[in-house]
Amino acid sequence: MTSELQTERLDRTLVLTLHDPETRNALSEEITVAGVEALNMAESSDEVHCVVITGANGSFCSGGNLHQLRQNSRLGREPQTQRLERFHRWIEAIRAFPKPVIAAVEGSAAGGGFSLAMACDLVVAARDARFSLAYHRVGLSPDGGITWQLMQMLPRPLVAEMVWLCEAVTAERLHAVGLVNRVTDKGDALSEALALAERLAQTAPHALASSKELFNQWPASLTQQLDAERDSFVDNLLHPHAAEGIAAFFEKRPPRYR
Repeated sequence: MTSELQTERLDRTLVLTLHDPETRNALSEEITVAGVEALNMAESSDEVHCVVITGANGSFCSGGNLHQLRQNSRLGREPQTQRLERFHRWIEAIRAFPKPVIAAVEGSAAGGGFSLAMACDLVVAARDARFSLAYHRVGLSPDGGITWQLMQMLPRPLVAEMVWLCEAVTAERLHAVGLVNRVTDKGDALSEALALAERLAQTAPHALASSKELFNQWPASLTQQLDAERDSFVDNLLHPHAAEGIAAFFEKRPPRYR
């Protein structure tokens, strides 16, 4: 069965679905390349206000395909380096994408799948979802920026536990430490993610993009962040979205952003 990234527009949200049932949606080259292309197209579309990334058939993403990795190990360093760089370009594209990206996680988010979920701006996970970093069980180390992401958000001992012990972590535990935004019943992660996306679609796109850019500049000194916030605020004040938002406030109506 073909590994692919399926795309679907639902109102103002673009849904990207990892689809490879035989591998529980492992990160193939086809999926990672298509992921970058989809974000490039969505960035230039005024009709897309938000992106949701999910997996098919009750699983988010199982990470790297071990059969493929074993084959790559026999070919030397360069082939695997190139494949990993393609995946990393998708991670970077998600973080740099100026619109909100939401992960809708059902089932397993393992290895690079965990990295993919954490690269998103918001994470919705089903109660029975499991997140794991079992790289060390097969003699490998993490990829997809997960060590950087976790060290930004969690105490070092907790990161060490998650990476070294290779134990699956529940959605509720990640929710308790702030890595998951919403926990839903099984099967409801996508619908909840779409509801969040619709709420975000009602917000000024330019302001959302500015906020995401400010998030990405952290960590910075207070002075640097104050300067960045000043410039961002003034840019937004002079943008048509602010004019519409302020007018709608005084006219007691919903804003109409384009």
